Amino acid sequence: MTNKNKKISLFQRFLNGIEIMGNALPHPATLFLLFALITLAISGLGGMLSWQVAHPATHEIIPVKNLLSIEGLHFILQKTVTNFTSFAPLGIVLVAMLGIGIAEKSGLIGVVIRLLVLSSPRKLLTFVIVFAGVMSNAASDVGYVLLIPLSGVIFLAVGRHPIAGMAAAFAGVSGGFSANLLLGTIDPLLAGLSQEAAQIIDPSYQVNATANYYFMFVSTFMIAFAGTFVTEKIVVPRLGAYHSDEIIPEKLEQLSKSEKKGLLWATIIFGIYILIILAGTIPTDGYFRGEEGSLLKSPLLEGVVTLLFLVAGSAGIAYGVAIGKFKNDSDVMNGMADSMKTMATYLVLVFFAAQFVAYFKESNLGIYVAVTGAEALMAADLNVYVLMVLFIFFAGTVNLVMGSASAKWAIMAPIFIPIFMLMGYSPELSQAVFRIGDSVTNIISPMMSFFALIIAFVQKYDKKAGIGTIISVMIPYTFVFTILWTLLLFVWIYFGWPLGPGADLYYTKPF
Repeated sequence: MTNKNKKISLFQRFLNGIEIMGNALPHPATLFLLFALITLAISGLGGMLSWQVAHPATHEIIPVKNLLSIEGLHFILQKTVTNFTSFAPLGIVLVAMLGIGIAEKSGLIGVVIRLLVLSSPRKLLTFVIVFAGVMSNAASDVGYVLLIPLSGVIFLAVGRHPIAGMAAAFAGVSGGFSANLLLGTIDPLLAGLSQEAAQIIDPSYQVNATANYYFMFVSTFMIAFAGTFVTEKIVVPRLGAYHSDEIIPEKLEQLSKSEKKGLLWATIIFGIYILIILAGTIPTDGYFRGEEGSLLKSPLLEGVVTLLFLVAGSAGIAYGVAIGKFKNDSDVMNGMADSMKTMATYLVLVFFAAQFVAYFKESNLGIYVAVTGAEALMAADLNVYVLMVLFIFFAGTVNLVMGSASAKWAIMAPIFIPIFMLMGYSPELSQAVFRIGDSVTNIISPMMSFFALIIAFVQKYDKKAGIGTIISVMIPYTFVFTILWTLLLFVWIYFGWPLGPGADLYYTKPF
């Protein structure tokens, strides 16, 4: 055996060890219950010891709330139901799955998959999936609820391990969260927070939504190539061949006449929706535009899940009627009901995950951890390049316990942006550094809102899969993305390229 083989063997044993340790943990729902109970206990300790931090933006003193108090008990009793029903991904997933259920029951999804596989070069399939995952971030959370399970079916259809296909899609959707060729809703959100933080030093400073556009444009292709490499060279060899007596892959037969007819009608329905969307977005005063003609904050982007339900449902009905699969309304409703049956495990997971997240937020432990960690990093007084690398790791680590990107940046921006500005670096650079760290650990963070859904998807093909399975499959992406994205950042700085239109790397102090 060569040294190279030994290295590969050691690495594979490392990943296998992660999977074994992770899967030795309790059921994911039980784990979230334990997290919730631990949060209650720590909040009680923090309350007794008077833990508190000053919010870096408002300077308001934020104490850790004791949820074991009478007030905390009232919160638990009164908010258990609303914690569950208001959990953001829950409604998104259920509404999207209703429409997808119609399309799946009609056979439309299966025929589209066959057409995609039959017409796409096999060598480009993985790249296309990762790239599509990155691009899906411009359309809210569609990548999580549609592309990831679809990629598993596609891989299975071409005789490859379905979990590898889902891993490739997950890497693009979540690991490449900040990258895109288009501006998404996250861009103006982060820019607004960056501007507020920058004005601590310079009251006239403006940060635009396009602040990181050039950097994220290039990052899209870097993530797509890196994700393809990890999938083909690490994930696929490790998972090996897939065998199951229960899961039957889609047959890659040529489309029949009735299927072509159904696909034509589904395409017509899809085309009608495209025309409606174009009519509402092309005019500057279009009915799908938001305030002042904005598309970034518009009903179209905010309602993309509803649009997905309507498009998938309508196209599915058109296809099902055309091929004779849907003969009455009951057939359509049964398709929707079947899709909800697959969500049973997800609903149980979400109930406990929602309580944990709510307790963590209400107790202020998330803010306390983020602020104290950031202050410790500042106190080290490190070189700016070293500080940026550590900031990437810090943001990635905080992302493991605090899911919302905007919430983390609202806390970190007022600390790190002024520091970088005083050292001569722009707020746009600080924001780009944060976005790298915030993205690369999404795929291994149980706190990520859709992590429970990913577990449910994987368990379709591996009933024994748990948190350890997901982390062991995805952690190579985290390693590679972190290294390559950091190197890309340093190349950018070395050549002095602007991060976006009018967004330089450096800041000149006016005093």
